[in-house]
Amino acid sequence: MRIEVVLGDITSETVAAIVNAANSSLLGGGGVDGAIHRAAGPEMLAECLSIGGCPTGEARITNGYRLAARWVIHTVGPVWRGGDAGEDELLASCYRNSLALAAAHGIDSIAFPAISTGVFGYPIDKATAIAVREVRAHREALPKLARFVCFDATTFRAYEAALGSDDS
Repeated sequence: MRIEVVLGDITSETVAAIVNAANSSLLGGGGVDGAIHRAAGPEMLAECLSIGGCPTGEARITNGYRLAARWVIHTVGPVWRGGDAGEDELLASCYRNSLALAAAHGIDSIAFPAISTGVFGYPIDKATAIAVREVRAHREALPKLARFVCFDATTFRAYEAALGSDDS
């Protein structure tokens, strides 16, 4: 799998699927979640309503509707509670489940935001190390491309550092 990191807006990505850092209701919110829902349009909200939510660490898939991406994979990252509440495993599970869902749907390219690093408060260096480790460990034939899309330069630098580390 080819792994890239870019600075940009995930709603503009021209990949087969983008990942939404969703809340458990899947009904939109702030940050990445709100931006994806606004860009996709009300049809995605209607589809999310029919799903009935998603537990932390799991993933669900919907159509992309008005997005360039055909699919949106919604995953619910953990809220940071200091590191002793299973946050690392739950975050790793978000990436594993998103990649497994992509492979099961024949998705060849996927773009990830920095899951849980916004309002959920996950430390950026820990989150990016987990993200890179899980994507590197993915052994399915698909997707062939994983792109980390960073909203700001701080996040971009954290992904670059994680990608340059053999510990990830």
